[in-house]
Order: sequence, then C-alpha cells, then structure tokens
Amino acid sequence: MARAAKGRAASGDPTERFFEELASRGKEPLLHNTSGTVRIDTTYGATTEHFHVTVDKGHVTLSHRNLRADTVVLADRTLFNEMASGTVNTLAAYLRGLFTIEGDPTLMTSLARLFPGPPSSHGPGGTRGEQRGT
Repeated sequence: MARAAKGRAASGDPTERFFEELASRGKEPLLHNTSGTVRIDTTYGATTEHFHVTVDKGHVTLSHRNLRADTVVLADRTLFNEMASGTVNTLAAYLRGLFTIEGDPTLMTSLARLFPGPPSSHGPGGTRGEQRGT
C-alpha cells in the first residue's frame, strides 16, 4: 500500500493535499497502464520541495526524497498549487513555458489527468472534477 513520507500531514496546501491523497489511494485506476517515476520539484523562494512519485501499473507510492526519476518537473510552488487545485490547466501552463519537464513528458501528462478540473466543473456538491484537457 502506498504511504506518504513519515511526518508529513496533508495540509491546506493544494500540492501537499494532492500528493497525500494520491499516495493514500494505493492504486489509481486512471494509471493502470502507467509505470515509471516522476519527481516534481516545486520551488518557493530559495526552498525546493521534492515529490517523488513511483507508479507501477496504477500502484502509486510517494516520497519526498531527491531521487533519480524518469521524468523531472520543475515548477514554482504557487503555479503547482494552482494546477493541483484545478485553477490552471497543466498543458496550457507547460505550453506557455511556465514549468519545465525533463525526460519522458507522458508520465507528467498521466499524472496531470488526476488534477481536478476548474472549480466551475465541481458543481454544487464540490466534487472533484477531472482535467481531461491535459
């Protein structure tokens, strides 16, 4: 079963919340054909936080270690918070050069499918939408 890094609790931060929720699922059906590693490095000022995600045919694990990965994403934390909360479309942000991807971009594309859609797509119940346009 996937586990979040020890000592880290989900917070009000959309990026933390997204990764903690993803790791707690253990298996993500939308990633059933996906295998590989993605390290997302988010920067806020001089601070960089690492989210190392391993996907093995839908089984997801997370660590906060700076490990080698098939895909490395470098993004400003504020931007990644907006992507993780559905207020910024991941593909549009990438095409505008707002973050970089080194390695296999299809792994980030697969993860981006799990981001919520725009807040207006959540409906009155506030349910999580899917950002299919990425």
